[in-house]
Amino acid sequence: MNNQSKTASILLAVSMVFAGLAVWFAAGSSGLPATRNISLVDTNFLDRSTVRRSYADLVRAQEDLSDFDCYACHEKGKAPPMRYDINQNVIVAKEHPDIVMGHGSHGRNNNCFNCHNETNLLTLQSRDGRGLSLSESPQLCGSCHGPTYRDWEAGAHGRTSGYWDRSLGASDRKQCVNCHNPHAPHFPGRQPAPGPHRLREVATSTGTVSAH
Repeated sequence: MNNQSKTASILLAVSMVFAGLAVWFAAGSSGLPATRNISLVDTNFLDRSTVRRSYADLVRAQEDLSDFDCYACHEKGKAPPMRYDINQNVIVAKEHPDIVMGHGSHGRNNNCFNCHNETNLLTLQSRDGRGLSLSESPQLCGSCHGPTYRDWEAGAHGRTSGYWDRSLGASDRKQCVNCHNPHAPHFPGRQPAPGPHRLREVATSTGTVSAH
């Protein structure tokens, strides 16, 4: 057999293989629906913003900070009085209707001055007596929640946005208050994001049809 005949035989064999594959693929896909309606993912799962905005975020955005000016109402040099009900729960002043005290299930952390500096309402005070600015609130959290604070510093707790590779850009480690309300820090559960859409329909062991 000359070279020309060999070439013709090889081409014929390749053509037959491809023809067989085409028949096999056509037979395998015959059970699939002609069209599939795949619902779009809820855009909430695509939103990269945090649940809350920290004081540091507001400062960077140059937004109105008048809500943080305690001395627009309170008298300087004089600690606001603390009032409690018969169960020793702090009574939040009507001027702060958005504050619901719920920091700790034991109910003992219900004193505003556990965190706020009673001699300077524009600052915070840690458990070891350090004065902190509102932008330094993670250090305040860490003075009670040491293990969680160490995890946050190491990047194992919380959220870091931006670039892992610092040569490409800066990273931004979100503060505790970006997720936790400092007055009621329990973080509620969230609906999980949907899994990927599957492409092939198969019968399950119960006889029903599901995506696979």
